[in-house]
Amino acid sequence: MTRTQKLLRELIALPSVNSSLLPADHPRAGEHRVADFLAATAATAGLDIDLHKVFPGRNNLLARLSPTGTARQRILLAPHLDTVDVMDESQLVPRQKNGRLYGRGACDTKGSVAAMLSAVMELARAGKRPAKTEIIFAGLVDEEMGQGGSRALAASGLKADLAIVGEPTRLEIVTAHKGNLWLKLETRGKAAHGARPDLGRNAVHEMARVVDLLETRYARQLRRRRHALLGHATVNVGTIQGGVQTNIVPAACSITIDRRTLPGEIDAGIWREIWSLLRQNGLSATLGNTKSAPCLPMETSARLPLVREFLRTAGQAKPVGVDYFCDASVLAQGGIPSIVFGPGDIAQAHTPDEWISLAELEKSKDLLLKFLQSLP
Repeated sequence: MTRTQKLLRELIALPSVNSSLLPADHPRAGEHRVADFLAATAATAGLDIDLHKVFPGRNNLLARLSPTGTARQRILLAPHLDTVDVMDESQLVPRQKNGRLYGRGACDTKGSVAAMLSAVMELARAGKRPAKTEIIFAGLVDEEMGQGGSRALAASGLKADLAIVGEPTRLEIVTAHKGNLWLKLETRGKAAHGARPDLGRNAVHEMARVVDLLETRYARQLRRRRHALLGHATVNVGTIQGGVQTNIVPAACSITIDRRTLPGEIDAGIWREIWSLLRQNGLSATLGNTKSAPCLPMETSARLPLVREFLRTAGQAKPVGVDYFCDASVLAQGGIPSIVFGPGDIAQAHTPDEWISLAELEKSKDLLLKFLQSLP
């Protein structure tokens, strides 16, 4: 068993469920166990350790490898430490079978954590650290909910020449991902007895027309809006709630929609186009935003020298894009050019049998190490 594999097994066994998904005092809640363990592990390789408070009891971990000379550039390796909750306790017991390691967080993103920190530690122990490049492993909290860790890091003013954000990309280098806007729409009607619906106005019926409009005409409209790496924008009606009792004409109905956005789209413009579409079709609804912070699309130029070098190291002719939102957008909005890279497949994330290929895990660590060794 390699050091990277051993580290990943230890991480899976340490629960780090996002605290927003569980009661604060729940034994699986919070990233602190993983952050403390990684801090102690990184220190054995001589990395300088900082813990930066994001929320009470929840800290970003920064483990620095200083250059031998004066730093002229900085690289961030930035996976997140939190996971979604387990479906049963067996997911906290790492299990190996047919070249795969199973367990909660195996690919999302404890695999990236293990590969990235192992690469930095191996570089430190080899005694051949870069002369002019500072390397920081940044283990971030709260990616699965509000991205509090990356937002705090961006707000701190820390600058870097490139952030490699750890997510399961099947070892493909990602330079663009979609944004994510969650909206709540409400229709209003008039309550009446179910025996006399003619005396009321059915808010559910009105909302049914809204849903049909969004899932048909609006969805077709979005399919015509394309990006070279990301394909087209999308809309999905995710929830619907309406009425209080079967024999009452419902006076209110609400839906939430997931709108995946492309670079160049802005939230205000999306609000306007949905509002305009409703009015054009004689429909009325109020709109609200259900996210507390913006989740904007991300696009980083593949022409940047560090991105080109990483692509060359990985033997990848051109970058790709992904549909999901992650910390890369937040760091990019904070002024740090960001890309996404890591072992594992997003299709395995959040599943009951989450797994990662051990061969891919090792290759990820090797590619990262080779890239870091190439830095001046």
